Amino acid sequence: MIKAIIVEQGEDRAVSASVQEIEESRLPDDGDVDIAVEYSNINYKDGLCLNGLGGLVRSYPHVPGIDFAGEVTASRDPNFKPGDKVIMGGQRGGEVRWGGYATMASEQSQRLVHLPDGMTTRESQMLGTAGFTAMQAIMRLEANGMTPEGGEVLVTGAGGGVGSIATVLLARRGYAVAAMTGRAEIADYLTGLGAARIVDRAEMADDPGKVMESAVWGGCIDCVGGQILGRAIKQMKNGAGIASLGNTAGATMNASIIPFLLRGVSVYGIDSVTVPLPQRAEIWTALAAEMPKDVLAGMCSEIGLGEVIEHGRQILDGKVRGRIIVDVNR
Repeated sequence: MIKAIIVEQGEDRAVSASVQEIEESRLPDDGDVDIAVEYSNINYKDGLCLNGLGGLVRSYPHVPGIDFAGEVTASRDPNFKPGDKVIMGGQRGGEVRWGGYATMASEQSQRLVHLPDGMTTRESQMLGTAGFTAMQAIMRLEANGMTPEGGEVLVTGAGGGVGSIATVLLARRGYAVAAMTGRAEIADYLTGLGAARIVDRAEMADDPGKVMESAVWGGCIDCVGGQILGRAIKQMKNGAGIASLGNTAGATMNASIIPFLLRGVSVYGIDSVTVPLPQRAEIWTALAAEMPKDVLAGMCSEIGLGEVIEHGRQILDGKVRGRIIVDVNR
C-alpha cells in the first residue's frame, strides 16, 4: 500500500481531494522507473489541479504534484539503477500523468533527470519548477544580451516562488533587482533576498495609456502577465528583453507595437514543461552551483502530505510566500 492524495470527480462533476491509502498496482503501468518519493512541493498549477480548475487534469481519479524527487527502487532502463536519486518536473507530470503527491511513483525514464552533485532531494524540491523556471528565464535573457551593466531588472510577482528565486539568482549575478509586489508586508523579505528596491504593484497597474513611456528596465522577468506585462513593455530600454512566464494577473493585455519598432524590445515565452532533457540537466546543474543553500532554506517552509490540500487553496488566493516543500512521508 502507498499513501497518496487522490483527486476525484463526482457524477455532478464536483471535484474533491483526500489523502488515501491505495494499492501500488494502481500506479501508471507505462513507467519503466519506480521511485520512492521523498519530497514534492506546491506550485500554482498544483493548486489548480487539487481544486479541479484550469482544465489541467484530463482524467480522474488523479494524483497531482507536478514536481517530485526521490530514490529509484527498480528500473527497466539502463540509464537508471536502484539507489539513484532523481528529479521529475514538467512534461505535464501531475497534470496528464499521476504526479508526486504520493509515497511511490512509476515514471517514464525520459522524463527523469539525475540529481546533480551537491544537491539533496529536499533542496531540489525547495527549488522545483519555480527555481527551474527562474534559472531558465535568466539564461534565456542573458543568451539574448542582458547584462548587469544594462540597467535594473524588473521582477514582477516577486513574492511568489519563481519571483523570489529569480530575485536571489539575479542579485548573485550582479544585477540590480527591482522587485514588484502588491504586498507591502513582504518588502523586507524581498530586500533580504537581494532586491535593490521595491516597486508597488499598484504603481505598475496604474497604466496611463501611453504607447511608450520612459525607458527604465534593462530586463524583466514577468511572473504575472496581464496589463502588468503590457506596462513593462512600454518601459523597457533599447534592445531589452522580457521573459514572460505567468498569467496570474490575466491572460490578455493591451499593448502597442511601437516599443518593438522604436526600441527593439523582445518578449520571450518561457515554457518549462517541454525543455529537452539535456537542457534540463544543464539548468539543474546551474541551480546546484548558484543557489545559496542558506538563503534557499530561509525562503521555504515544510509541510506533510496531509497539509497539501489546504495549502493548495492558499496558493490560489495569493497567500503563499516563497516556497512550500512537502515531505510526502510525513
